[in-house]
Amino acid sequence: MRNFCVHLRSPAAVVLVIGATALIQSSAGAQQADSVVERGTYVIHKFLQPIGRESYTITRTGEGLALADSFSFTDRGTPVVLGASLLSSDDLAPRRFTIKGQTSRSSTIDDGVDLEGDSARIRIDSTVTTMARPAVGYTIAGYAPIAIQQAMVRYWHRHGSPARLATLPGGTVTISRRGVDTVAAEGRQELLTRYSVAGLIWGRETLWFDADDRLVAAVTIDAEFDHLEAIEEGYEPALSLFVSRAAADASRALAELAGGPDAGTPGNFALVGGTLIDGNGGPPVADAVVIVQQGRITGAGAGLKVPKGMTVIDTRGKTVLPGLWDMHAHYEQVEWGPIYLASGVTTARDVGNEFEFITGVRDAIAAGRGVGPRLLLAGIVDGTSAYALGVDRADTPEEAVATVHRYHDAGFQQMKIYSSVKTEIVAAIASEAHRLGMTVTGHIPRGMDAYQGVGAGMDQINHITYVYQVMRTLPPAGSPDSVRPTFDLQSAESGRAVAFLATHHTVVDPTIALYEIFLHSENVPVSTFEPGVAKVAPELAGPLNHTGVPVADSAAALARFEELLSVIGALHRAGVPIVAGTDQAVPGYSLHREMELYVKAGFTPMEAIQAATLVPARVMGLDGEVGTVTAGKRADLIVVEGNPLEDFSTLRKVWLVVAGGRRYQPAPMWEMVGFAP
Repeated sequence: MRNFCVHLRSPAAVVLVIGATALIQSSAGAQQADSVVERGTYVIHKFLQPIGRESYTITRTGEGLALADSFSFTDRGTPVVLGASLLSSDDLAPRRFTIKGQTSRSSTIDDGVDLEGDSARIRIDSTVTTMARPAVGYTIAGYAPIAIQQAMVRYWHRHGSPARLATLPGGTVTISRRGVDTVAAEGRQELLTRYSVAGLIWGRETLWFDADDRLVAAVTIDAEFDHLEAIEEGYEPALSLFVSRAAADASRALAELAGGPDAGTPGNFALVGGTLIDGNGGPPVADAVVIVQQGRITGAGAGLKVPKGMTVIDTRGKTVLPGLWDMHAHYEQVEWGPIYLASGVTTARDVGNEFEFITGVRDAIAAGRGVGPRLLLAGIVDGTSAYALGVDRADTPEEAVATVHRYHDAGFQQMKIYSSVKTEIVAAIASEAHRLGMTVTGHIPRGMDAYQGVGAGMDQINHITYVYQVMRTLPPAGSPDSVRPTFDLQSAESGRAVAFLATHHTVVDPTIALYEIFLHSENVPVSTFEPGVAKVAPELAGPLNHTGVPVADSAAALARFEELLSVIGALHRAGVPIVAGTDQAVPGYSLHREMELYVKAGFTPMEAIQAATLVPARVMGLDGEVGTVTAGKRADLIVVEGNPLEDFSTLRKVWLVVAGGRRYQPAPMWEMVGFAP
């Protein structure tokens, strides 16, 4: 995935650090050529785990201030290395910038910007263009290196703190002061100013600066949309505080955009005249009435009388359905909330996140201080290895029990197993989780297969590939390494796997729409199968449209994708519960694509709808509360234009969303996070 991330380290930053002795000395005239005026080091974290470092040096040269930056981390065994340099004038204006390397495990960059007079020469890979230089603007286009963000904010300060700051090679950012936090650092209490930055990534980042205008902490996401934090050495003990404050502040900022606390339109109302697909599997009801009072459905069907004085919403020509579920969410930033609502999602299951962040966002939404669907949480746990993720590790039965209790006590519904948990520890986690009324989902760890994972107590499996792996026929013993396993849906291996999962009632969330993104040919535009990609925020368009496999490998990749799709169909026919989930992909839209692919795999339209409504509600033990449009249940509803039982694509045409009885119009939700409605 190509990420348009231009990072510059602004030597100009130094000029703003008025209290820095090094700066005063360097400004005293060119006493020394090439004198170092500032150095800094950040510890890079992912899911709160230290994974790398960034170091920068700013040097005064005969040309100006030269910044050199090295940024590197190792993510689940994969090194990510990035280098950048920047030459700036004394007024902090950038003059020449280069960046080359990786911004995530799957994204690379090789760009440069040269500014001369009124002209800007932009190089992106080998393509060079020239454009007019903005009067006030900065050379930056992504989250890393972090020192570049420090330089950008210093430039913003120096040049009047404009409401919007133009960026090169393209776009704008918005920087705003959000408050002051007291942080303990190396035995002292320090006041840090908190800033919000929007436009470098999709959504907003949170940065903290000290009194000398040095950036000491950044809470952001990387180029594959995972949490990432950069903390200046000495401030690491405050990492959890930074993450929780970022979650609270970003939720509050989003609620402000949506119209203040308790966003959405409250009140009692009736949806009148539309077709009702209640989600129970029966035939649709024409000219239906759905009555909502005090956040609950009090009537649903034909011929119902609307209470006197109640707000009436005309839904003729439209269809009323249960609110949708995304059962494989990674709610990495608050902007997912409006996206989910706009696409009709009223419940999302987060299957692995930073504890402080996701609990803060969940609680903000529940209390009306945030904007988004109801969140159900699975607490991620891993074992110790080079491939581990996060900070919650369980390598002994005692650690397994303690981790389960930590999540249970914080209101999590599930445990999420990750890649490095040993078989006996999976069993210990599952045993304690089941004792406490929780269920267990996740990846099948390395060295195990789906039979072993389910046998150890896993109730659910994330990703269809783990099922596919045990359905393949292995080559005979002694075969050359070039002989690969084969797949045949009619083989004994396939039959055994399907029967095993059906017998154990194992729940699978396939995330097949994600694999379609990964496995399509790079010369096939994503828009040919996912039209929603044309409406995403500009910061997402580049990475999403630079996905796929090389053309030479495309035939094999397409065959693999069709095999994965056939596995979903076989599981469904055998009665294995399938629940719709996205694992991100194209925000909002990929849930609809997931369901469309289920229809392609052999589901009826009604069954595909139930995979994102009634079935997940049953799986999570909430079918008495939600999942269908039934009197007495929570008012989680959507209204779409047209009838998806006749034309499934109309499910994308969400006209109204009702979450907990509050009404949301999709267009403002899309727009507030940079998407086209």
